[in-house]
Amino acid sequence: MVTFPNAKINLGLSITRKLHNGYHSIESCLYPIPWCDVLEFIPGKKISFSSSGIAIPGEDKDNLVLKAYKLLRKDFGLPELNIHLHKIIPMGAGLGGGSADAAFMLKMLNSEFQLFLDDSVLEDYAAQLGSDCPFFIQNKPAIATGTGTDLEVFDLDLAGMWMLLIKPEVHISTQEAYANVTPKPNEVDLKALLESKDFSLWREKLINDFEASIFPNHPVLGKIKEALYQNGAAYAAMSGSGSTLFGLYTEKPEISPVFETYTYKLIEL
Repeated sequence: MVTFPNAKINLGLSITRKLHNGYHSIESCLYPIPWCDVLEFIPGKKISFSSSGIAIPGEDKDNLVLKAYKLLRKDFGLPELNIHLHKIIPMGAGLGGGSADAAFMLKMLNSEFQLFLDDSVLEDYAAQLGSDCPFFIQNKPAIATGTGTDLEVFDLDLAGMWMLLIKPEVHISTQEAYANVTPKPNEVDLKALLESKDFSLWREKLINDFEASIFPNHPVLGKIKEALYQNGAAYAAMSGSGSTLFGLYTEKPEISPVFETYTYKLIEL
């Protein structure tokens, strides 16, 4: 069985408060985009995991796909499988690729072995794997609050627009991302702002709080954002805690030579 886990972007990301357990509460819109990995499994004599495409750091046993399989196997006695992941979505990029792989594994197992788990149950399993994972169960635009696992699906349609994603060779750890962020309540009605599709307002008010703390340490990110605007983007921002920047365009853009030194992807939404 084969599936194609897709990436996501964040439209706005507010760090609203620090929790007693050390985690942070956020508010953000997660939006699925068609930049996909390839995930498949077949019956096997023993459990195995392999990968191709972009090299995945760490040991295979720590991969979220394998953890997703073991999570359901513990409760449902799943058979041995040979699992293969072809990695295309850049990692450490704020695009949720690893989380998508894990969530799609849960969904594929649920379907193939007729476990009859509804989305809410799958989201509970996904939350055990990572804060972005539950989003990919329904895989629809959603406002994420709490630690990112409280989701309110809502109707935001950017169909017909183009998106240019730029991923420089910059790695940002979670610790670095949060180090200089000062949590504060979001003063913007995020849903109303998004539904307005007023990109001049988006530029002013649809903010990723991580940019203020990360851009000073990695000036190339701020330069890419500015280059996206110079290239005609209606709106540009960093996704998640980076390091991918994206620009939204009302018509298909030319690829500026400035971007050709980086990993980039042009997508029609």
